[in-house]
Amino acid sequence: MNKIKKILAPTDLSDLSQAGVRFALETAATMGSEVIVYNVVGYYEALPYYEFEDAYVAAQVPTVEEVIEEHRKYLAGFLGKFFADVAAQAKVRLEVAVGTPYQKIVEKAAQENVDLIVVSTHGRTGLFHTLIGSVAEKVVRLAACPVLTVRPEKDAAKTRAAA
Repeated sequence: MNKIKKILAPTDLSDLSQAGVRFALETAATMGSEVIVYNVVGYYEALPYYEFEDAYVAAQVPTVEEVIEEHRKYLAGFLGKFFADVAAQAKVRLEVAVGTPYQKIVEKAAQENVDLIVVSTHGRTGLFHTLIGSVAEKVVRLAACPVLTVRPEKDAAKTRAAA
């Protein structure tokens, strides 16, 4: 097996996404790899809807660059708050983009020529999964490199107990 030199760790900054980021950072620390911790802001999150006159909206709506910079701060805070212990042991790069999350993740992996994508999965099933789909599932289907899905510890414990 080839050495894993670069890992992409997408996160939506949720508690559930911490499992994937932690696994990526721990793996990178062990293997001497680089981790790109990647946050994709969906279009609807980035550009809120306003029902005001155009001149007012133009003055109030943040630019895409401002949204990216704001989320870069959130991402740095997320990393510092939850992963300071392991992040210091790995080469880490923070990246933020605006777009459709699964598409941006797959594109970033190809652009960066990553060896592995590590993504948390929320483990949704049934109607909810059918209606909204799964970013992790789409990344698994579309990525050219291997994708490791990591379930949060609470979900994994439930699955083990049910088995």
